[in-house]
This record gives sequence, structure tokens and C-alpha cells, in this order.
Amino acid sequence: MPHNANLSVHHDVMHSLYINHHNWLYAWIRKRLDNQCDAADLTQDTFLRIHAKQNADTINEPKAYLATIAKGLVGHFYRRKSLEQAYLELLAEQPESFAISAESKSIILQTLEEIDALLSALPSNVKQVFLMSIIEGKKYQQIADEMNLSLATVKRYMKQAYVKCFILMESNFFE
Repeated sequence: MPHNANLSVHHDVMHSLYINHHNWLYAWIRKRLDNQCDAADLTQDTFLRIHAKQNADTINEPKAYLATIAKGLVGHFYRRKSLEQAYLELLAEQPESFAISAESKSIILQTLEEIDALLSALPSNVKQVFLMSIIEGKKYQQIADEMNLSLATVKRYMKQAYVKCFILMESNFFE
């Protein structure tokens, strides 16, 4: 089939998927969120993800597929809101001279979101060791003693976490 014909089929399938399932998906997401605007945005994002993958014609169970994608987007939405709220609370505690621009806030929130995603991808022990070292400022031996791990294991976990951080930084640098 020629490339243009493939695009036409994809367009037709996407159109049908959208028409047949948009209202249902919006209602499904709306039940899980606090407001209509966010539900509308996440509904659109769900369809955009499918459109970007160009796999709409291979979907056998549309509602299940849409719900799976939407569930991930809703979870991401709440994680982002939680991070944003914690960050804004921290900012509110700072003196006025500490105020930062809206652009800086946006960059910081995006960075926090990326760090959260990175940490979520780490095994729980690695994540705990990393946070104890970086956030709490504990020495490796302290962490080993508290978690009943060998010093070599703590070092290995830290290396694993730093490699993930490096990969994240590298991927953002070259975007």
C-alpha cells in the first residue's frame, strides 16, 4: 500500500476511534480528576499518544487500550500535582527576597518531575540509599549500617543511581 494510503487509513481509524470513544473516555477520566479542564486535556493527550504511535489500526479492545493509556496519564498528572504542591509550599516558606520568576519555577518543576520519574524507575533499595545520601547527606558507611547492607552494596547502589542520573542528564542535554 502506498505511503499516502497508509496515512489515510490511519486518519480514518483515528477519526473513528475518537468519535466512538471520546465521550466515554472523557467521562472515565473526569471521574478520577478534580476538574473538567484537566479531564479534557488528558482525554486529548490519550488520543495524541495513540496518534503518535500510529497503531490505532492494531487496537483490538479500544476501551481497555484507552483506559490503560489514560490510567498512566492520570497517575502522571497526580504525581506532577503532588510535586508541584510540595515545591510551592517550600517556596511559600522562603523570604520574599528568594522569589523566582515564573520561567524558573517551570524549569524547576520540570526538573523535579524528571527526577521523580528517574527515582521511580530505580529499585526501592537503590532509591532509598540514593535519597539517604543525597537528601539526608549521610555517609555511605552510615547508610550501610542503618540499612544492614555492606559498604560495597551501598557503593554499587549509588553507582547505579548515578548512572541513571547521568543518562537522564545526557538525554536532556541532547534534546
